[in-house]
Amino acid sequence: MDTMARIFYSMAGEGRGHAARVRTLVEQLRHEHELTLFASDEAYDFLARCYAAEDQNSHVRLMRIPGLRFHYTNRKLDLWRTISGGLYYAFRGLPQLVAAFRRRIQAEQPDLIISDFEPALPRAATAERIPYISLDHQQVLRVYDLRSLPQSLQWQAWFMSWAVWLYYTPQTEIITSSFYQLPLKAGWERVHQVGPLIRAEVALARPTEGDYLLSYLRPNTPENLLDVLNSAGRPIKVYGLGERAPQGHLTFCPIHETRFVEDLANCQAVICAAGNQLLGESLFLGKPVLALPETQHHEQRINAHYLQEMGVGQWTTLETLSPEIVADFLSQLPQYRQRLKERRGQFDGTADTLQIIQEVLSRTVRRAAADVPVRAA
Repeated sequence: MDTMARIFYSMAGEGRGHAARVRTLVEQLRHEHELTLFASDEAYDFLARCYAAEDQNSHVRLMRIPGLRFHYTNRKLDLWRTISGGLYYAFRGLPQLVAAFRRRIQAEQPDLIISDFEPALPRAATAERIPYISLDHQQVLRVYDLRSLPQSLQWQAWFMSWAVWLYYTPQTEIITSSFYQLPLKAGWERVHQVGPLIRAEVALARPTEGDYLLSYLRPNTPENLLDVLNSAGRPIKVYGLGERAPQGHLTFCPIHETRFVEDLANCQAVICAAGNQLLGESLFLGKPVLALPETQHHEQRINAHYLQEMGVGQWTTLETLSPEIVADFLSQLPQYRQRLKERRGQFDGTADTLQIIQEVLSRTVRRAAADVPVRAA
């Protein structure tokens, strides 16, 4: 389409994955369209480094909103505190945010709304009859046929799918972005399945096999896990825990997007949490992964299961990592690399996603033009 469209784009604030996915698309869309981004917590902080609020010439605005959070007790994910916090937000904070979004929609009249697992903007879009797209990884829990999972994870996926259902109202389109793809459930055949959304700096990287491992860990990671990583006997660059003095074979790196991508592209393998975005970027660059989901983080356990099923890495829970598991993972790196070579080109869904967005925008503009009354001569 030739006309510049106005797009509102909201996202969940936990972790970097949502924001990294959003930024990938924004960098492609900003040259043709005007975008307003709504983010909370970590996602806002991540994007604030890319889109300065004072840049009046940019086609991208970034706004901070309240959002849901994971809660931790003694460095472990507290599932019930997280759920109760979500319920409090749903009954207290969410209605106020929906009302604020409705006022902004009425004032600015966006052509399209996109949501990456953020519940308020979709509700406002439905109330104001604005087309919107859900574009995230969480819809996998609702639309994929997950019967290949172990029984315990099937039950968890079913339980979480209801939470996803509560998040959303009927979408114009659903796009699931995932490093793995499965058959869709009956009735969901129109869902678009795409690969991970790969940032330009990752897509342009030229991977090599260096002499070190890369690890990305959450700040709540138990300290004893660092002793286990040291047992590998190889240099490891650790991101996510902030700067601190070296510890044996471990070097602690501050978050720096350019340096992180360089280190990811040139490492031997990755040891990290099991978020979809980082797994996708690692596999895109041909890096085997030892995934470490937390025991109570069932979505990441599902990701880790399919990573291992694909034969490009393995997993254990964060709480059960041992020197023996690390050694076993390292011994199988040649096999994992070979399987990744066989899957080269399967881990970037950016182009497919952009095409879907442009098709929705084209339909929206044509419908708007048809609704304009013709003035009598």
